[in-house]
Amino acid sequence: QVQLVESGGGLVQAGGSLRLSCAASGGIFRINAMSWYRQAPGKQRELVAAISSGGVTNYADSVKGRFTISRDNGKKTVYLQMNSLKPEDTGVYYCRSTVPAGSIYWGQGTQVTVSS
Repeated sequence: QVQLVESGGGLVQAGGSLRLSCAASGGIFRINAMSWYRQAPGKQRELVAAISSGGVTNYADSVKGRFTISRDNGKKTVYLQMNSLKPEDTGVYYCRSTVPAGSIYWGQGTQVTVSS
């Protein structure tokens, strides 16, 4: 069983930055793929960024060049550095862990609000 706790969300003006953190407990963090999703009001949850156990990253086109996902296996934490934020980045951001056997775990989410 994996537990995930996100933090770092908040209210920021357009053009600003935030760094989200997701602390994991349980399981073997270093072998799990980690990702960030977001859900805006009235919209489906969408993938923002992902990082494999080997450190390979991929991003949604809408955030490429602005967001950076990283992981610290020693701290069992994955980060999402968000720069040049836009109002359309507003939403609840969720951390997700995928274990090699295929089970998926979600955090409770953290709210990000970008004002124009």
